[in-house]
Amino acid sequence: MSERDYVLGTHDAELDRLGLQHRVWRRHALEVWNRAGLTLGQTVIDLGSGPGFAAFDLAETVGAAGRVIAVERSGRFVAALRAETARRGLRNIEAIEADLSDLELPVASADALWCRWLLRFVAEPRAVLRRALAVLKPGGTAVFHEYIDYRAWRLAPRAPAFERYVEAVMASWRAEGGEPDIALDLPGWLAAEGFEVETRSIVEVVGPSSFVWQWPASFVETGSERLVALGRLSAAEASAVRREVAEAARRSHTLMVTPAVLEIVARRAR
Repeated sequence: MSERDYVLGTHDAELDRLGLQHRVWRRHALEVWNRAGLTLGQTVIDLGSGPGFAAFDLAETVGAAGRVIAVERSGRFVAALRAETARRGLRNIEAIEADLSDLELPVASADALWCRWLLRFVAEPRAVLRRALAVLKPGGTAVFHEYIDYRAWRLAPRAPAFERYVEAVMASWRAEGGEPDIALDLPGWLAAEGFEVETRSIVEVVGPSSFVWQWPASFVETGSERLVALGRLSAAEASAVRREVAEAARRSHTLMVTPAVLEIVARRAR
């Protein structure tokens, strides 16, 4: 299967950024998986798994008797996932290279579904969601992390070039058919499919010394270059936003507000 690119790319720098992103968000993922009841022996679908950073944690959660099915459309990311799976000697991860529009999994075959920052990129998210939910058994659980207010990502004091960058990021996703704030719609869609829905917002306000700061800051480095390549930012604009973030990181009093994420645990009736 030929490589399918993402608006954010699948290059080495993006793979590294995804690793950092998962390290920052790992504590949130582990906590919500526990609260959602993911446990030993279950079959879990990791929808839009990328290079597999969450899949490896899920493999530990379900144990040797469980199974993680990692679905990812990028051949490059799937190759990275399979190589790391082999290096670790894991036998409970299956990687499937497939676009969501081509995905065919047995109905009512999984105990849980995990999906993080995927539906924001999808042109027909409700149709994809309905197809993905079909794999859950009665009583199965779907867990999501998606943005509910991407514009919440701000610097204090305010930084004009940074705010223009955030707008450019959102515009680039929408130009590809996605919706950055997809979590505004998700709870209603899940309820319409007969799921009981629990939600929790996740927003952090951190200074430059926080490890959390490194997650969005790294996206400015790689994302600004990508937006220049896509014609969404000029080289001067990209340079300006990188300069603003670098200067903000040198000031101990600066704060960064992270993009607002909605955490969703949706349970299917038995």
